[in-house]
Amino acid sequence: MFYTKEIRAIKRADRFRKRELYDENILDFASNDYLGLSQNKIILEKAYQRISKYKYHSPKASTLVNGYHIIHKEFEEYIANINNFEKAISVGSGFLANLSLFEALPRRGDLLLFDSEFHASGLITGKMNEAQTDIFLHNNIVNLIEKIEKYKKNNQGRIIIAIEGIYSMSGDIANKDIFKIADKYNAILIVDEAHSVGVIGEKLLGVFEYFKIIPKPNHIKMGTLGKALGSYGAYILSSNEIYQYLCNRAKAIIYTTAPSIFDISLAYEGFLFIQENLAFLQKKIKNRKRIIKEKLNIEINSLILPLPVKSSKEILKLKKIIFENGFLVGAIRPPTVKKPILRIIPRINENGFEKLIKIIRKEIKNNV
Repeated sequence: MFYTKEIRAIKRADRFRKRELYDENILDFASNDYLGLSQNKIILEKAYQRISKYKYHSPKASTLVNGYHIIHKEFEEYIANINNFEKAISVGSGFLANLSLFEALPRRGDLLLFDSEFHASGLITGKMNEAQTDIFLHNNIVNLIEKIEKYKKNNQGRIIIAIEGIYSMSGDIANKDIFKIADKYNAILIVDEAHSVGVIGEKLLGVFEYFKIIPKPNHIKMGTLGKALGSYGAYILSSNEIYQYLCNRAKAIIYTTAPSIFDISLAYEGFLFIQENLAFLQKKIKNRKRIIKEKLNIEINSLILPLPVKSSKEILKLKKIIFENGFLVGAIRPPTVKKPILRIIPRINENGFEKLIKIIRKEIKNNV
């Protein structure tokens, strides 16, 4: 057949993946549902009530034709205001958000620089433009400056830097000095906050708030709705100038149906829930970090706990043992990461976390 050899090679390397349906009773510490909002029925009901007031419940068309709904508008105004940005655009997914940014913003003669641990959706879509694209070492400002200075010797184009607020595999927080570098070189800074919104900051708004950075015209923030917010989709926050440009040049905004109105409504209620329950959520997050520190002597700044494992074969064995004890965790293998990691998400609403840590401490010591 067409891809038999390739599939065999993937299996031999212990990299074969497949979709599975898990029992709803499994204790889930693999999902990016950091705050447990994906099972909050009160939010679900409120989202339904919000959308049921209107004649239409589906977007019907592109936002630039007739798919732009009042729920889109109200949600965008809310998130722009609470994050201190001028404008917001809601889009269908995080992948589409990054496609919108990296296909449209970098033009011929510009320099696009990615942190080496930036999400695949950025690295892939970053190839869809005519700019010079390069990668700098993870969170390394020395290497970043070297790349910029080398480019500036012979070029006068725009410089665009792309980082994540919290990196999805390592759980690292972005290097704050990169914001200063962007300002120094008048570079556009794109911050993917998919894994930091709902997790860090006084109001759980992400890394801008965590670093106490007031957004500037050169700042762009991308966030997803399918992780801490318990919905699906994404948004882009920016200056009015960049907003207008994206609406007129970003193919993933112009040529796609508007985001699901229900998903936007659900995310809107998720945002409101977080703001109304900040003290409770902050306490739960702090408690998860305390348990990890006490039991594993590991400090995490995010809600991602990565534990290195010897090989893909060993990590699949570990995942199976943990699963047989009633817990689901992530077994992340190359090429997603350079070396296999057991990726645990200490979701704050899930039971049994201390028991899981006890099992991990017992099983992983001979595999790290």
